[in-house]
Amino acid sequence: MTKITILAGDGIGPEIVSEAERVLAVLRSDYGLAVEVEHAPVGGAAYDAHGQPLPAQTLALAQAADAVLLGAVGGPRWESLDRALRPEQGLLGLRSELGLFANLRPALLYPQLAAASTLKPEIVSGLDIMIVRELTGGIYFGRPRGIRARPDGEREAFNTLIYSESEIERIARVAFETARKRSGRLCSVDKANVLECSELWREVVVRTAQAYKDVELSHMYVDNAAMQLVRAPKQFDVMVTSNMFGDILSDAAAMLTGSIGMLPSASLDDSGKGMYEPIHGSAPDIAGKGVANPLATILSVAMMLRYSLGQPALAACIEQAVGRVLDEGLRTPDIAAPGTRTVGTREMGDAVVAALRV
Repeated sequence: MTKITILAGDGIGPEIVSEAERVLAVLRSDYGLAVEVEHAPVGGAAYDAHGQPLPAQTLALAQAADAVLLGAVGGPRWESLDRALRPEQGLLGLRSELGLFANLRPALLYPQLAAASTLKPEIVSGLDIMIVRELTGGIYFGRPRGIRARPDGEREAFNTLIYSESEIERIARVAFETARKRSGRLCSVDKANVLECSELWREVVVRTAQAYKDVELSHMYVDNAAMQLVRAPKQFDVMVTSNMFGDILSDAAAMLTGSIGMLPSASLDDSGKGMYEPIHGSAPDIAGKGVANPLATILSVAMMLRYSLGQPALAACIEQAVGRVLDEGLRTPDIAAPGTRTVGTREMGDAVVAALRV
């Protein structure tokens, strides 16, 4: 029996995960998907219950599962905690402890949402980018780090940006393999003109490319890549970059698709086990109001089926169901437009479930 650990988290996390669970229930009852689901707290909810953002029991369940579905973590109520106890440490801990080094973040524009993008439809129509982000290294995990007092009494903060050749090579191979399955184009994003880490990054990516002669490799500085994403985003197919750069660029790419509420993600280890989550945050300002967009979380279930559970046909069923719901003109507030009908979280989930049962 395939095991899925569900970590709803904080803010809108429980609301959007609830709709994704309803989709899983339909796959079990109507499509014969054999999965067993377990729940555990993470983030602020885990701190409130257990005094830690990643309790040992939660980590054990995640390690024993075939895949993990995560909602979101964090919120203002926990920002005054010591850094080690903040909800985000639960997320970083999961990535590190599970070895989830490869983050796949698709930026796919559904044609029905072209008008929801902040860019002109002719700029974004047909957009389909895959951003491959290194997830367990770089400045988010580098040591030493901290805040200290200088001899003159002024405080200074410091973080360490560090990458090894092996860390760069393994994420590069994921990106090359991904590009090979798509259009065969890969853009590596770095800042090699000023950062030694990026110099090594580019050197290792170029060396790795020797084993992928069928993939066209290009390089771009991160500042230019940010500009190009809003100038001519369709020039990109697959992008590979470091942890922090990928974090920033993927959120920028999300808005090209109409809303960050539409984009799922997969974080994978070297054997294909993964944690799946929407790329947006916990949105505490709308938590409990029933207006959050659950589609990114539902589409994260599709990615789970495709990448970890070996069920690409069921993944396609979910994606097609989402497409049919958008064809019907249903929109949560973040993607609403003239001529569409605005619905809440639950009603959007109802519509996807109904579309799956057609």
